[in-house]
Amino acid sequence: MGDAQVEVEVEVEALLDRIPVLAGLPRTVVELSGGLTNQNLRVTTPTGDYVVRRFFGDAELLGIDRDVEHANTVAAAHAGVGAPVVDYRPDLGVMVLGFVSGATYDNSSFAEPGVLERVGRTVRQLHSGPRFTGRFDMLERQPRYLRTVQDRGYPLFEGYDRFDDAFHRTGAALAVRAGPTVPCNNDLLAGNFLDDGDRLWLIDYEYSGNNDASFELGNTATECGLDEDQVDALVASYFGAPLRHELARVRLQALVSAYGWSLWGAIQARASPLDADYDSWGRERFEKAARGFSSRRFPTLLEEATSAE
Repeated sequence: MGDAQVEVEVEVEALLDRIPVLAGLPRTVVELSGGLTNQNLRVTTPTGDYVVRRFFGDAELLGIDRDVEHANTVAAAHAGVGAPVVDYRPDLGVMVLGFVSGATYDNSSFAEPGVLERVGRTVRQLHSGPRFTGRFDMLERQPRYLRTVQDRGYPLFEGYDRFDDAFHRTGAALAVRAGPTVPCNNDLLAGNFLDDGDRLWLIDYEYSGNNDASFELGNTATECGLDEDQVDALVASYFGAPLRHELARVRLQALVSAYGWSLWGAIQARASPLDADYDSWGRERFEKAARGFSSRRFPTLLEEATSAE
């Protein structure tokens, strides 16, 4: 074990001793995988099992408000789909949650029988829960991310600007039949679903805010690699039927999601201290958006999204 690892362990133990529910107790600490802007530590003591989220990265640069994240994590717990919040210490850069025991999904999980139906119901439960603090709209966030990339001179994916018009046409189509916003996670990649065998839990509310429900479903569809039939099943579970205009809205929001989040990858590739291939992460999403905006189906989706049928 090198000196650097020893220093990290000493730093973590000192941090945990400043959290009342953990201070002075015998404990085991295990780092959980999957965090892109956090370090997630499972801390087990004789009196409880917890997850300590240590905030990393430039929150302002990425558009993260930790106070909003905390408030919305509490709201999600009240909705019955989020882990309980035990403590929040912005002075220490941490939030403490109750540990939820369950299997973490990957993209292949959505092909298992009944999973998409459960996902649709659980997402609807979140959306029917307490109103969130703040709002999230990728149609507004994407221009801010783009300005950050341009102002800082970060490399942009070749051909990105070619789809600016398609992106704005999509926004105009989505505005035609936009309904009331609902509390959304806005970042439901597969790893943010936990299945305890009885119910699903939705975790990680860094980008949460009140938003169009179709963005939540579209973002989930593209992040989790759902195929056409799976998107139909997800929308049918959420709405009770695979309504044509709602399907179109979800598929368009999937493109909005991929186009906008690709810039998050471009920013993180240059700004993050973490060892992750953010460039490939962002490029994959840009290429998804480019294929969708270029497809023969795109004009039909715009028309169907605005249709009253």
